[in-house]
Amino acid sequence: MDMKLEVVVVPVSDVDRAKEFYTALGWRLDADVATGEDFRVVQVTPPGSPASVIFGTSVTDQAPGSARGLHLIVDDIDAAHDELKRRGAEPSEVFHDAGGVFHHAGTDARVPGPDPRRSSYGSFLSFSDPDGNGYLLQEITTRLPGRLDPASTDFASADDLASALRRAAAAHGEHEARIGAEDPDWPDWYARYMVAEQAGTDLPT
Repeated sequence: MDMKLEVVVVPVSDVDRAKEFYTALGWRLDADVATGEDFRVVQVTPPGSPASVIFGTSVTDQAPGSARGLHLIVDDIDAAHDELKRRGAEPSEVFHDAGGVFHHAGTDARVPGPDPRRSSYGSFLSFSDPDGNGYLLQEITTRLPGRLDPASTDFASADDLASALRRAAAAHGEHEARIGAEDPDWPDWYARYMVAEQAGTDLPT
């Protein structure tokens, strides 16, 4: 049975302030529903994310600002830093972890700058909402094998799909150079390439 993470609840002290902060980041406002002064639910979704964030009144008994380690995945950590800053957040500088596997808790073992090899999964930045709920952005450019279902291919946006098509086109140009002829079955090759790239399996040659 599939069990897909759908919603993360974050505790806030001022619902309207939190709503203004998250929507200013460009997160989609999905719902703002109140059944009275003592119960309100606000749902927002980061661009391209299949999971959403909920906050409000009487939706959690956690202390405001106590959520930590909420990860947002991007394919360009530097561009993400600039966008967050432009939209009013206060992101940290980009960093990588001294251990090179995953980041430590808090700010321990942070090394300034992106991963020296610019390895997928290796570069991070952090920011917090007005209550102090902590987010980390992680740069992922190539998924590890098995991280995605090869039978399911999804693109978060038209730009995401266009980028995948450009990568497939470049790889297909190399493929045609190797075979020394035009490939009349290029749509099939593109499809195999794009599915394999997302799933982290062997790419066609």
